[in-house]
Amino acid sequence: MDDIPLPKTLNIIKQALRNNDQASAAAIIKEHLEHENNFPLNIGITGETGSGKSSFVNAFRGISDCDEAAAPTDCVETTMEVKSYPHPAYPNVLLWDLPGIGTRNYPSDKYMELVGFQKFDFFIIISDTRFRENDVKLAREIQRMGKKFYFVRSKIDNNLESEQRKLKDEFNEQTTLAKVREKCIQGLQTQGIESPQVFLITNTDLRLHDFSLLHETLERELPEQKRHALLVSMPNINLEIINNNKKYFKGRIWEYTVLSAAGAAVPLPGFSVAVDLSILVCAVMQFVLGFGLDLPSLERLSMSTGVPFNDLLAVIMSPLAATEVTKDLILKVAGQLAGSVVLVATEEVSKYIPIIGIPASMSLSAVTTYKLLIFIINMLAEDAQRVFKRALN
Repeated sequence: MDDIPLPKTLNIIKQALRNNDQASAAAIIKEHLEHENNFPLNIGITGETGSGKSSFVNAFRGISDCDEAAAPTDCVETTMEVKSYPHPAYPNVLLWDLPGIGTRNYPSDKYMELVGFQKFDFFIIISDTRFRENDVKLAREIQRMGKKFYFVRSKIDNNLESEQRKLKDEFNEQTTLAKVREKCIQGLQTQGIESPQVFLITNTDLRLHDFSLLHETLERELPEQKRHALLVSMPNINLEIINNNKKYFKGRIWEYTVLSAAGAAVPLPGFSVAVDLSILVCAVMQFVLGFGLDLPSLERLSMSTGVPFNDLLAVIMSPLAATEVTKDLILKVAGQLAGSVVLVATEEVSKYIPIIGIPASMSLSAVTTYKLLIFIINMLAEDAQRVFKRALN
């Protein structure tokens, strides 16, 4: 489906309903919801050979370097061409592992043209030591073309381990991090980059150091639709990301309720309930994915953290997580919410009351959908928090 605004989508749905084409109306609703959750996001990961680009691509997607879908990593240049790696749960989010700048096949003066810079929403420039002349040239070219770029200093765990061996009891982690950051900033300023911001990370554990700050910066600076794609695709490295997902999903409830109300406008027995269930299944599937509570996400989390898969499953309380979301399962969960069954029944009866019936039915449908989605989002968010804490042991 093309990028059609909600009011126009509602008109298309109403036309299908006037033609008594219930299947088309339900399909349009499903397609609209899926489209809203699939805006493309293209992230270019670049830097010099051996800087940890491929490991960053893997860590960002929540998979280990030994995963079948991982970008290949090695001590020599393994990225010989521009290659995209889709997020395992959100294929609309693509991380592009770009060849090292300044190589024979990708000279710095032709680099942007050769990698096809126009398709990228922003760039992350990675270095495992200091940012060199080629990195600065690339940053300037990206800026000239109106794109965003972010400096990431990778493999910071190597610096910490080296300093700890050297200083022993006098070692202070925060002091070491501050020195590395300041050295990177001074080096970039010396080469003409004004007010550079450098993020220190370790690809082996994104929960450490500056990855959360990088995420906050990206979320703040990206356009709204791109920001949403980033938010739901980020690994749950802290409780704040889980809470942000919770806020985002709650902020979209109005759209589900409007679609639900459109279904309630049809004076056909059971149709509103069928539409509501289709909407709820689509919505809940997105919630489960966004909170990382689907089975593949949990398996990847188990592999990356070393926490047994069954231990993660053991802390999950919601029947909607780590399973296939079906209409029957939605009805079962709805039964846990006091008053929801009564509201559904009242909605079906009220649409046959002359004059006020359909408006009353639409209102009841919206209220039912709203209350149930709030209940489900809260329940899944609590599960995500428990899984996160268990993964941290």
